Amino acid sequence: MLEQLLNIGTNSTLSLASAVLTVVVPFILGLIISLTYMKTADKDTYSQGFCYTLIIVPVVSSIIIMLVGTNLAAAFSVGGAFSLVRFRSETGSAKNIAYIFFTMAVGLASGVQQFVYAFTFTAALCIIMLIFEAFNFGGNKGESRVLKILVPESLNYSGAFDEVLSRYTLDYKLNRIKTVDLGSMYELTYDIVLDKNGDIKSFIDDIRCRNGNLSVELMLSPNVSGF
Repeated sequence: MLEQLLNIGTNSTLSLASAVLTVVVPFILGLIISLTYMKTADKDTYSQGFCYTLIIVPVVSSIIIMLVGTNLAAAFSVGGAFSLVRFRSETGSAKNIAYIFFTMAVGLASGVQQFVYAFTFTAALCIIMLIFEAFNFGGNKGESRVLKILVPESLNYSGAFDEVLSRYTLDYKLNRIKTVDLGSMYELTYDIVLDKNGDIKSFIDDIRCRNGNLSVELMLSPNVSGF
């Protein structure tokens, strides 16, 4: 009876052993991919829920392909499955999106019973991701940050902090100037690329020496998430 249920209206009948492999193999491969993600994920976009997703997506994709078989509806099913990727990109991390496509490909390969290719591709891509992470491939020497400096009205802020910024940052740009406390002070907002090897405490202390020991705010979380 189970064999009849597995006959999905095509000329081929899926065996119980094949059905089990179609679920177990992508689960194992998804687990491997998830572990690789845990090793290579950016700390600012890391998500435990995304780890679960990387395990479940290849299993679900494989089951969909297994069920539709050679039916004409397969085209619509696969298209719908891939469209889900668009809605899973809310984290804004290109690396996370790449992992989703990775798991989708593994699920599709498992769904058509190409287990050797699925294992091979998983091993190769996981190794590549780990190598990229080890060598910080494409990484910058600096980190994008936002710096806010409060200065008294009497201080000529034009160029007052250029020497400090040149010493501790790779690039900087004065992005906004606004008055605060009824015009008695100015708030300067800089977009900076902070040198990762720089001493943040010394950086802030040097700024405080020039702004009369007023407030200095450095956003430690990046304002963008890259690959």
